[in-house]
Amino acid sequence: MAKVTLQTIADQVGVSRMTVSNAFSRPDQLSASLRERILETARELGYVGPDPSARALARGSTGAVGVLLTDALQYAFADEVAMAFLGAIASELAPTGLALTLLTSSETSGRVPARDVAMDGALVYSCDPTTPAVEWLRKRGLPLVFVDQVQAPGVPSVNVDDRGGARAAAQHLVNLGHRRIGIVSAAVGGSFGLDPDPLASPLAHPVRQRLLGWLEALRAAGIEPPVVKVPDSGHDDYLAGARLLLALPERPTAILCFSDVVAAAVVHAAEDAGLRVPEDLSVVGFDDSPMAARMRPALTTVRQDFAAKGKVAAAELTGALAAPRSEVRRRARHHVLPTELVVRASTAPPRRDQEGS
Repeated sequence: MAKVTLQTIADQVGVSRMTVSNAFSRPDQLSASLRERILETARELGYVGPDPSARALARGSTGAVGVLLTDALQYAFADEVAMAFLGAIASELAPTGLALTLLTSSETSGRVPARDVAMDGALVYSCDPTTPAVEWLRKRGLPLVFVDQVQAPGVPSVNVDDRGGARAAAQHLVNLGHRRIGIVSAAVGGSFGLDPDPLASPLAHPVRQRLLGWLEALRAAGIEPPVVKVPDSGHDDYLAGARLLLALPERPTAILCFSDVVAAAVVHAAEDAGLRVPEDLSVVGFDDSPMAARMRPALTTVRQDFAAKGKVAAAELTGALAAPRSEVRRRARHHVLPTELVVRASTAPPRRDQEGS
């Protein structure tokens, strides 16, 4: 059976090849009745539309943007924070017709998604600062937007006030009277366990900023907290980190956690140890993901606005994509969205026999 082309349809309808092409790619150029006649003929002949690769080549664009993630892609579907962020991006991009492509920063069988996948631009989302994937995107000259990353000259960025939020969380525990306060911080790569110098190694932007905020408030109160660094890879690792803190000779009366998911593991470890939250141990998370309010006790945490972050990031990326077609020079803008401490039932003053110890 001969291959059906635009010219085949044009000959059948009695119009030019360009008119048929417009029916698929520029419908506003045709009357509704003519376009429907062309599309109906295409359906009858079994034509599914112009080849996407050929169309991308002709237009000089793919119609897709990437989101670079450090983690394996299944993380994006299992983590409520990532899902809310990606959902906001998808919603914002929907009117533009741009597709969203998720990219892992790791290399598999010689294939590097940041180098090899066709896209018009990319969002770099909370990536390991040592990954070469970001450099591949920059070498390609793609429009980029950094999200939860260190700011870079000429690259729009969207961050939240991680440092201020963490500082408020730590100050909340200090104000309650806690003096033995531990930290469970998730990170990618490096050594894990009790870390005497947690800021010394390369850290993703949110990890470093939250550590800085916690340590500022605690050290101002004369508190030097034990810090456990765990792989940012799941509940079992977070659970193991929590158990390290709870096994210390001077067990913390409160624990600050990198995220609500980490906090859930800390509560789990406390229950396994026969401890009550918050009577024996106060726990504070970060993010205010949907799980925070569902937990029992409901989790004290730091709220960030995932939807706003996704919308601002998508708007910056579509603006960067449009910039080459505009005569107005676009400056890279750096957004820092606010955070807010949300006090719930997982924090309380230490017991009287724990005070001052």
